[in-house]
Order: sequence, then structure tokens, then C-alpha cells
Amino acid sequence: MASEIKGKKPADSRPVWFVKIGELESAGLDGAAFAWAKANGFDGQSNRVLVIPGGNGEISGALFGIGKDDMRLAAGKLASALPKGAWHLASPVREPDLTALAFLLGGYKFTRYTTKDNVDVTLTLPDGADKVDVKRLAKAVTLARDLINTPTNDMGPDALEIAVRKVADEHKASLSVVKGDALLKKNFPMIHAVGRAGSEEPRLIDLEWGKKDAPKVTLVGKGVCFDTGGLDIKPSSSMLLMKKDMGGAANVLALAGLIMDAKLPVRLRLLIPAVENSISANAFRPGDVLTSRKGLTVEIGNTDAEGRLVLADALALADDEEPEILIDMATLTGAARVALGPDLPPFYSNDDAFASEVADAAEAVADPVWRMPLWQPYDAKLSSRVADMNNVTADGFAGSITAALFLQRFVSKAKVWAHFDIFGWNPVEKPHAPIGGEAQAIRALYHLLKHRFPNE
Repeated sequence: MASEIKGKKPADSRPVWFVKIGELESAGLDGAAFAWAKANGFDGQSNRVLVIPGGNGEISGALFGIGKDDMRLAAGKLASALPKGAWHLASPVREPDLTALAFLLGGYKFTRYTTKDNVDVTLTLPDGADKVDVKRLAKAVTLARDLINTPTNDMGPDALEIAVRKVADEHKASLSVVKGDALLKKNFPMIHAVGRAGSEEPRLIDLEWGKKDAPKVTLVGKGVCFDTGGLDIKPSSSMLLMKKDMGGAANVLALAGLIMDAKLPVRLRLLIPAVENSISANAFRPGDVLTSRKGLTVEIGNTDAEGRLVLADALALADDEEPEILIDMATLTGAARVALGPDLPPFYSNDDAFASEVADAAEAVADPVWRMPLWQPYDAKLSSRVADMNNVTADGFAGSITAALFLQRFVSKAKVWAHFDIFGWNPVEKPHAPIGGEAQAIRALYHLLKHRFPNE
């Protein structure tokens, strides 16, 4: 991180004034600073930073334009735009936690393959902000971003398992792994089929934490570490970002870390089917019929619809425990991006009340999601003449909805189930986020779980 939050204001800290567009006169500036702003045409334009010189040639402060104050994570811009050194807010902020978090997230840099940056810009914690929770959230988002940004040569199934082990060890969680041909013996045939052509063995990673009698919260994440499309191979342009196809796994691991670090009173289970959808003589084929863990048979209409196959086996295992809440996250369909774009992940749920809670939580923490329907008439599109179902539809319509309906067939006992079809990537730079891997929906879900299962 190139930014950091400090609990106490250093003696050499300089002020930052937040200025709404058209409200420069009421910002509380002295005459010299006001004149400097006017001379430079500054009037609170969104994301504009104007450094104010001091009388001795040093920097005396800065102005930050927040437009109409409708960009709740705009403070992320400060991490990259302010000169290095210590800063504090000279203006009150409506959402101190979000302001502090945005500042930390805006300072994120993926430095694994480049020279590492030191902390350049520090900000004194805004009044009213929860330093512990803000840093907890920033750590989780950083983990998700780092895992997604890491290329597959360093983030295959082996490395993803190591990443989960590191989080498990940090929080004293138990971890078990079913790997390679043991997947067949333990009845995870679709995880095995999808991953058996990869150079690293497919596996199901299973983390457990919390008291056994606590409410069960289970997270499932798609861990396809690279997706060639299999024998239905993708064009090269579509493979360029396929290192991010384990974005669901990265996000649920980050969410699990949040839950454990906050010591929420739940029985947490995390399931990650980790595979590479590769091409070899033993790759699964279009037209194959696979028998799932649940016993349902699946005709393979397209090997590039592999994420739902590995998720199905993991969901069937999770569902057997009848968890109170079962959540899966996956970079599952391009159709979701066509419908809602990269910044607004659709989610599906079999529980209206829970879906409403998700929407409220997303709004509360500026972590947008949008509910989509589990439109049952489309379920018939998954029919097969030779098996219980096909993994794709014939007409290509409503791809995100039909993928969710496919997954729903493997969930029958969980009290609440929700599926998030995330993109896991920022295609354009934002004030709080560079281009690259991104955490989506986990801040909203953490907010929801904190309020549903509060610490006593």
C-alpha cells in the first residue's frame, strides 16, 4: 500500500479541505488560499486536487473537489494525488469509515513483480471512524486484489491452496483438502472432470472455523485458476484475463478472513474447488455425460461452462449440512457483464428477505449489487435428451439467469442461498481502485453478517 491511516495527527500534518462544486466561498479558506484557488480555476470539480503553497515555498495544504458529493469513495483519489507526507481532513465528512477506507484502497498497488513502494501518503483517521474495522476491510480487499492480479504461473491450484492455508493458520481454522483421484473416491466427480487435464491436480479446499453449535454460514467460491475454455477453446483475446477466473475464490476467502478476524459468532465453512480448465488427452469433452455429487447427470453442451460444474459439487456438499446461509461467488458468465456491466454484480437468492438485506447492506457501504430473478420458466432451457440436464442452453439467452438456475438445482436444504455472479476486475481506473483485480460484494456481505450475527 502507498497510503496509510494514522490514529494521531503528526505535528507536520497538512490540511485537506473537501470542497463541493460551487461552494468554494464557504469552505473556510483564508484569503491567500481562496485567491490561489480562484486563480487556478478550482471550484470543487470532482476528483480534482489543488495543492496550496505556503509563504516559504513549502506546501501548506490542499483542496479536494468532491463535485456534488455523490461519489462516496472519491477520497481514494487522495492517496495517489496528494504529495507525500502526513495529511489530515480540515472538513467534516458524512461517512468517516468510507472516507478512510477509500483512502486506503486508493493507495493499493500490485507490486509483486515490480519494485515495492514505501508508504508515501498518510492520513489521520477522520473523527468517528472505526480504525480497526477500516483496516480489516482494507486488508481483505487487498488480499482479493492480490490473488486475482497474480498470474496463473504463480497462482495455480497449488498456490491457491497455500493462500487459503495462510488465512486458516492466521485464524486457527481447520483445513482439509481432497485432491487428485481422491476426488473420485470422495464423490466429487465434476470437480475432477474439469480439472484433470491441468498440470496441477484439481482439489476441493475445505476450511472450518467457529463453534460447532453456532449458526452455520457457508461460503463457496469458484477457483478456476485459468480457463482456456477446454476443448471448446476460447479465442486468444478472451483468454487474456482468465487468470481472474478464480475471482470467486479470492473474494470468498477475503470474506472468510473478515468474518474470522471480527470473530463473528458463526460456524464458518469455506469451500473452494480449485482447478485449471486445460486441454490434454484426458480433458472432458463436449457431449460427455457427468454424474454429479448430488446424483444428477449433466450433459456437457460446452466445456467453457465449467465453473458451474465445479461449484455444483461443492454446493451439494455444503447443502448437506443445511446451513443457515449459503453463499457462492463466481466469475461465472459474460452474460452478467452484458446485462449490468463490470461494476454492478448481479445476485440471485431464494429468499426475498435476505435479498432485501443484501441490497440494504450494499447501499450502506457503497458496494453495489443488483438482484436478478431466478425465473423458473427458463429452467426448462437446461433440458437434455440423454441426461437430467445440460450445462448450457441451446439459444444463448439469459445466460446469467440460466447459470443461476443450474446452481439452484444443487441447493435444496440450506435455509438461505445466494449466488453472486461477479466480474472481479476493474477495467478502468476509479478513485479508490486501479485497473486490475477487485473485491466485489464482500464488504456488503460482511456488513450484513455483522448485523445479523453481532458480537455480544
